[in-house]
Amino acid sequence: MGVLLSHLIPTRMEAPTSISRRAARRPLILVFIAAAMPLALFAGWVVFLNAQQQRRGSQAAAVETLDSVVNRLASEISLQLEIAETIAASATLDKPDLDAFYREATRVNEARPLWQTIQLVDPDGNQVLDVSRPLGDGMRATADRENFEQILKTRKPAIGGIGPRGPITGKRVVAVRAPVERDGQLKFVLTVALVPDAISQILKSAGAPAGWVGFVVDAKGNIVARTFGEQSELGQSASATVRQAIASAPEGSYVKTTPAGEQVDSIYKVIPGTSGWSVHFGIPTQELNGPVQRSAIFLAGGGVLSFVLALTLAWYTIRDISLRRREQEAQAALALSASEERRRLTIDAADLGVFSCDFASREAIVSPRAREMLRIDGSRSEGDTILPMDRILSCIDPADQRNFEASLLSCRSGNVAIADFRTAPPHSRWLRASGRLSRIDDKNLDVVYGVILDIDETKRAELERQQLLRRLSEAEENERRRIARELHDQIGQTVTGLLLGLKNLEPLLGTSPKRKLGLERLNWLQGLARGIGRDIHQIASDLRPTALDDLGLYKALEAFCAEIQRRFGISVDFQPLGRRDRLGQDVEIAVYRAVQEAVNNVVKHAQARNVSVVIDRRTAELRIVVEDDGNGFDFQEFSQGESRHAKLGLSVIEERLTLLGGSLAIESEPGHGTSLFMRIPVPIEEMGYVPDPDHVD
Repeated sequence: MGVLLSHLIPTRMEAPTSISRRAARRPLILVFIAAAMPLALFAGWVVFLNAQQQRRGSQAAAVETLDSVVNRLASEISLQLEIAETIAASATLDKPDLDAFYREATRVNEARPLWQTIQLVDPDGNQVLDVSRPLGDGMRATADRENFEQILKTRKPAIGGIGPRGPITGKRVVAVRAPVERDGQLKFVLTVALVPDAISQILKSAGAPAGWVGFVVDAKGNIVARTFGEQSELGQSASATVRQAIASAPEGSYVKTTPAGEQVDSIYKVIPGTSGWSVHFGIPTQELNGPVQRSAIFLAGGGVLSFVLALTLAWYTIRDISLRRREQEAQAALALSASEERRRLTIDAADLGVFSCDFASREAIVSPRAREMLRIDGSRSEGDTILPMDRILSCIDPADQRNFEASLLSCRSGNVAIADFRTAPPHSRWLRASGRLSRIDDKNLDVVYGVILDIDETKRAELERQQLLRRLSEAEENERRRIARELHDQIGQTVTGLLLGLKNLEPLLGTSPKRKLGLERLNWLQGLARGIGRDIHQIASDLRPTALDDLGLYKALEAFCAEIQRRFGISVDFQPLGRRDRLGQDVEIAVYRAVQEAVNNVVKHAQARNVSVVIDRRTAELRIVVEDDGNGFDFQEFSQGESRHAKLGLSVIEERLTLLGGSLAIESEPGHGTSLFMRIPVPIEEMGYVPDPDHVD
C-alpha cells in the first residue's frame, strides 16, 4: 500500500512549528476581519450545498424506493404466475369432467384472500368454469382479449392489465393467465382474478420520501394502484406524458404538468416480466427546488459581503490562506505517514495480504504477503509489486477465476466484494478476497482495493462437517433398514410362530365344561398376537418402507400418502408431475424423509382436512410442494417463539435439503393453512435423458 499512497506525501515539507509562529505574529484584528469574509461566503455555500444535498438525497431516496417497489412487485407477480402455472398443470384437468378441478380450484381460491376467482376459458374465449359461480352455470365471454390473445400466441403465462368494474362485486381485478396444454395442444386458458390490494399495499409501505406520490401503470397505460386517492383513479388512463415516457425507454424521468398547471418531477421504471407494467414516483417541482432557490439567494448575499471585505483585506486574506494551507499540508503529510505506518503494523499483525486492481489498465498492485499467499515469485523485501491482472488470475484455480473477477467487478455498483477461491493446483488452498471502491474520490471507479485472508482450515472444516452429516444420514438410514429387517424377519416370525402355537392349543382343550371359556381366552390371545404383528409391520414400514428400495420414490410416497389417509382420515392428494425415472439414492431418501416429516407435522399440529403433495420434476431440479388447509401460523412469531418441536421438524427438513444444495421456503397465515416449497438440484446424469438445449422450464 506504500506505492498506492506515496504520491500523496509531499517531497518537501516545511516545519509546521515555524509556520505557526509566523501566523501568530499577524495582527489579530486583521485575522478576525479576514476570517469574516470566508465565513460569510462559506455559510452561504454550506447552505447551498446542504440544499442541493437535500435535493439529491430526496431524489436518491425516491430512486431507491422505486427499485425496491419494482423488485417486490416483480417478485409478487412472478409468484402469482408460478402458482397459476402449477394449478394449470393439475392432474384433475386431465379427467373427463371438471368436478374434481372445480373442488380443488375452489379450495385454492379460498386459501388466498387476494384472489377473487379462478376461471377456465376455452381457446375461443368462452368461459367454461368460474369458481365464484356454481359449476355448469351460464358463463360469459372473457374480458381483456388482448392479454388472452397473447396467451394463445406465446403459450406462456402472463399478467394482463386492470379490468373494468365487475357487474356484481363492483371491484376491478387484474387477470393472471396460464395456458393449460396437454399433448402439445392448448386445452384451456387458466385465469386468476387478482385484486390490486397487494400492489397497493407494497406501494404504500415502500417508505417513499415526504411529498413523493407513487402510482403503478399497466401495459395499456391504465392506473393499477396509487398511494393516495386510489379508489377514485383506479382503471383511469394515465396522462399522455406518462404514456410517452414509458414508450420511449424502460426507465427514466420526465416532467409533467397537472390540470391545475403545476409542474411535477417524476421518475419511473418498468417492472420486468409484466409486458409493460411500470412504477412511477413524482413530487411538485417547486417543492423539490424551493430550498435550492432560497439557499442561492442566501449565497448571493454572502458573496456580496465577502466581496466588500475582500476589497479591503484581499492581500492579507490571500497570504493567510496560503500560510494556513501549507501548515495543513505539512500536518496532513505527517499524519498520513504515521497512519501508513500504523496500517502496515496492523496488516502484518493480522496476517493479511493487500492488493488493488485497476480493471481499466488490467494491472494490480500486490503486497508481499499477498504474493506469498498466491504463490507468486518474489520476496517480502521487494515491497509492493505491480503485476498484470492475467498474472494474478493464473495463480487462481481455473474453476474460480471467473467468480473472482466478477465479484471484484461488482464493487462498481457500490457493493462490498467477497470472493472465496482456491489457489492454482497442485498445492491448492482456500483464500478469501474482500474489496471495495476507493472512498478518496469518485474518479477511479475501476480501481478496487482489498485484502486477502487465508481461510483454508475453516473451509476444509466446513467440507468435513458436510461429509460427516452425509455419513450420519447414511448411517441413520442403514440403521433404520437393519432395525426394520430384524423386526420383520425375527420378531415378525416369532409372532407368527406364536399364532400357530395358539392355534394348535385348540385340540388340547378337550370336551370339558370349561372348553367354551378356554376357547374365548384362546381367541383373545390370538387377536392380541395378530395386533402385535400388525404393529410390528407398521413400525418396520415407518422405519424404512420397502417400496422406497424396491419400487422407487414415487411409489413409496404414493403408499405413504394412502397410509396416512387410511390411519388418520385426512384427504391426501399426491400429484407427481414430469418424468418418473429413478433418482439417486441420496436424493430419493432426502425427498421421502422431507415429505414424511412435513405430512407428519400437518397430522400433529395443523388440524387439517386436506393435504396436497406435488412433485414437479424439471430439467435440472426437483420441486416439491406440500400444502394443507389447516390452522396455519404467523411465521414471524413462530421464528421468534419457543416451539422447539415444530422448529426441530422444519430444521431437519432444511438440513436434509441443504446437504444436497437445496432450499426450503415457507408460506403460512393464521386460518389459511401452510405451504412448504422445496427445491433440490438434480444432476443431468441422474435425470435419465439429455434435455433439449432450446427447451426452457
